[in-house]
Amino acid sequence: MTGNLRIFLLIGAALLLVLVARKIKKSQFDTHDTFFWLGLSALLILAAAFPQLVYVIADLLGFQSASNFVFLAVIAILLWRLFRLQENVVTLRRKLTTLAQEIALKDIK
Repeated sequence: MTGNLRIFLLIGAALLLVLVARKIKKSQFDTHDTFFWLGLSALLILAAAFPQLVYVIADLLGFQSASNFVFLAVIAILLWRLFRLQENVVTLRRKLTTLAQEIALKDIK
């Protein structure tokens, strides 16, 4: 992993921490969301601080480059999070539809 990538990871993690801190101050994040983003920034910091660990994992999984592993891991984590958020949206949409139908039926009566 090049020095530039390590610096990029540290800067990205620091910016992520600042953004999460601002959202927490404004009460715009749930606790679950906060833990996810703080965990992701901690993983980025660990990857930048201990690149040998990234090299070992990348070699074990058969990646040609540690940076490829880092990018794939981040993309996979974010896709997983997107999937979970989509589940929440569907659940809330169903609840909203049910609530609207119940209110409409009460208005009719």
